Amino acid sequence: MHEFKYLNNHLYCERVKVEDVARKHGTPLYLYSYHTLMDHFLKLKTAFKAIEPLICFSVKANSNLALLRAMVDKGAGLDIVSGGELYRALKAGCAPEKIVYASVGKTDEEIEEAIKRNILFFNVESVPELENINRIAAEQERVVNVAIRINPDVEPKTHKFISTGKLTNKFGIDFKTAEKIFKQCYDYSNVRLNGVHIHIGSQITVADPFVAAITKVVKFIEKLKKENIHLQYLNIGGGLGIIYDKETPQTAQKFAVKVLPLLAKTGLKIIMEPGRFIVGNAGILVTKVLYIKSTPLKKFVIVDAGMNDLIRPALYSAYHQILPLKKAEARGRLEKVDVVGPICESGDFLAKDRLMPKLKAGDYLAVMGSGAYGFSMSSNYNSRRRAAEVLVSKDKARVVRKREDYKDLARNERLPLFL
Repeated sequence: MHEFKYLNNHLYCERVKVEDVARKHGTPLYLYSYHTLMDHFLKLKTAFKAIEPLICFSVKANSNLALLRAMVDKGAGLDIVSGGELYRALKAGCAPEKIVYASVGKTDEEIEEAIKRNILFFNVESVPELENINRIAAEQERVVNVAIRINPDVEPKTHKFISTGKLTNKFGIDFKTAEKIFKQCYDYSNVRLNGVHIHIGSQITVADPFVAAITKVVKFIEKLKKENIHLQYLNIGGGLGIIYDKETPQTAQKFAVKVLPLLAKTGLKIIMEPGRFIVGNAGILVTKVLYIKSTPLKKFVIVDAGMNDLIRPALYSAYHQILPLKKAEARGRLEKVDVVGPICESGDFLAKDRLMPKLKAGDYLAVMGSGAYGFSMSSNYNSRRRAAEVLVSKDKARVVRKREDYKDLARNERLPLFL
């Protein structure tokens, strides 16, 4: 469910007419609903209240400070994957003891800074990384918490580019190696091995892969207990899917019913890392029609938002529903069109062979379900300015990131003296 609905044939975000925001702030524009964001976060929190997990929102899904602060204020922790995300997490007011740090490629500088900031723990993805964290912690005369990210070799039934739980993926450590690490924990004198972590992929709409992965990990934890190795944390990652097209993803409550019995019997502190589930349908990308172009074989709706603003269709062939901000009063004949952007790439499209109402230059469109992996994956390709971001709460729309200007594009560049 989300707070983007038609009222008198105009699309509204909560109590704000989207077209008014587009005209005031220009396009392309990311628009977020505070109520939808909070509703999805609290639904997850309520569904799992029996075990009171630490819900660490996945910053990579959407790193806007206002959205992060909104969730932190409601008790969320944050899941980060870079030094930049650590900076954002702290700037958003997140307590370090609620920050968990993943990524297969943490640099020395990133590890050093995270240790100095006293984060909750690192999710470690390889033996060399573990050795490196141990070395850096020793140099700082610290003992740091570490959870071993296990690759459970489970098929997550999602796009291959966002599948992370198979042994053919770069993420995590196999069970045999993980067991060896725990048994040799005394080799890492500046690391406290007190948790396990899994994350099997993204946009997973059924519970079965989660149940399979968690079942494997719970058995592994029980095996460690028999070896007198006791853990404190179980981090089950994220990956819950949302509705983009015709998906029928599980609700937070149905997901909880499936996995709570497995989690409760571990006796461990549970951590979750949702991203898309919370923010995906809390945001839209608003774009303006520039031209209608007809060719002998195709009809193109050319808009001012491109793959630099929303790369998911080009990268994953992802489907996003596209709605006009003003609905035609009488439903006319639909026509098949490609909705494409201004970028100089054939892969620059938002939709292909999509049935749309007849459109004209100047019309506004909403690309639905763009709150996750939208702005956070945007770029300046073709020297295009990144979009503004606006947060709506009830009847107020507030800019939470202003649109870049042309000076921003070159602000870090320098011409050498010989030129």
